[in-house]
Amino acid sequence: MATVDPVPIVGDWVVTNDEAVVDVLPRASLLRRQDPDGGEQPLVANVDAVLVVCGLDRPVKAGRIQRVIVLAWDAGATPIVVLTKADVTKDVDAAIADVDVTNLGVEVIAVSATSGFGIDVVRERCAGRTIAMIGESGAGKSTLTNALLGEDVASTGDVRASDSKGRHTTTSRQIHLLPGGGVLVDTPGIRGVGLWVDDESVTAMFGDVELLAEECHFTDCGHTNEPGCAVHLAVESGELPAERLEAWRMVRREAQSMERRSDPRARHAYDRQFGRVAKEAQKRKRPG
Repeated sequence: MATVDPVPIVGDWVVTNDEAVVDVLPRASLLRRQDPDGGEQPLVANVDAVLVVCGLDRPVKAGRIQRVIVLAWDAGATPIVVLTKADVTKDVDAAIADVDVTNLGVEVIAVSATSGFGIDVVRERCAGRTIAMIGESGAGKSTLTNALLGEDVASTGDVRASDSKGRHTTTSRQIHLLPGGGVLVDTPGIRGVGLWVDDESVTAMFGDVELLAEECHFTDCGHTNEPGCAVHLAVESGELPAERLEAWRMVRREAQSMERRSDPRARHAYDRQFGRVAKEAQKRKRPG
């Protein structure tokens, strides 16, 4: 294959000449994350929606869900949380509500591949679209793939009874054509979800928090106990769930940390600000 820029990934449309790739057509979207070395790792191109797959046979990790949702918004894709193995939980509605409280505006669907519960709903959301599935090993992505396609095309594996952890049954990204139209990309289970996003993607997920922040008395409000903090008042009144505010803080911190690592100017500005804060702290410690 001739050298092309960007390097083709799953989901790309390419131009070929005698079966050799000579060009990559412009991407409508790009799902990406931060790789273990701190760089950018493209995952799937031209994706329309992202299924955030979590198994209910283990504790649902809110932070992981929120990170994948932000990655989806960053790609210009629609995130949909899919809670698999609904047959192993006594209260499906409570499980959905727990995810809803910190992920406002994101659809949450509970499914059971064993009974078929919820599968038609997910199949409807996938019809005619390019879909990427993201989740940790053992979450049920391969089983969900087989249920959506109506045949066993993806290998499935057992999970350990002690901690519900599974082996990697999908070792590379695989494309499957959906019976009703559309494309499903099954990705290998990922242990970590490093953010590679900007503030706009965080705002897309936490628009309600950002709107409240605009009403704060101070433009540099930290949203803790500052006077005139609209965000803190909204939490006290019950208008804004405390869990959602904590989720916003976590995602925002990680996004800003990523920006500092990837942008020397942002890193320099942060270092200068940290230096000023450290000097002021030292002054306050000195005896008068």
